[in-house]
Amino acid sequence: MAVPPNFSWVESKKVAGLALPSEASHYQYLLDNGIQHLVCLCETKPPRYDSCPRLRLHHIAIQDFCPPSLDQIKRFLAIVEEANSKGEGVAVHCHHGHGRTGTMLACYLVKERKLSGDQAIKEIRRLRSGSIETRQQEEAVMHFHQRFTNNF
Repeated sequence: MAVPPNFSWVESKKVAGLALPSEASHYQYLLDNGIQHLVCLCETKPPRYDSCPRLRLHHIAIQDFCPPSLDQIKRFLAIVEEANSKGEGVAVHCHHGHGRTGTMLACYLVKERKLSGDQAIKEIRRLRSGSIETRQQEEAVMHFHQRFTNNF
């Protein structure tokens, strides 16, 4: 069984990040480790994702090096919340698992751990080196924190 590239848990059995999975064994690894939902942030769906039909794919297309919109962040967080309420884990990926993935995971920490935008960015970078690659992605986390603390 192959560990997907750049895979790590942000919150054990709840949410993880990874780079683009490309082998059937990557998808099987996710399932075998309690992940039933895969959120793809790439512009196109990942290769061979249909090799593991029990893994549900959610596609939120975001252009490489760009930040997610507030609606895209809300959609990601709703997927995580619904899956976790059923005891199902979620993994999120972009191409390398840094920029778009890190941005979404930082927003998750803002919501779930009540961290500030700065704190969430630092924590994701600690957990997943190289995460959140652009100033616009940093600003998306900060903006989400402002909106979240004002109840959207």
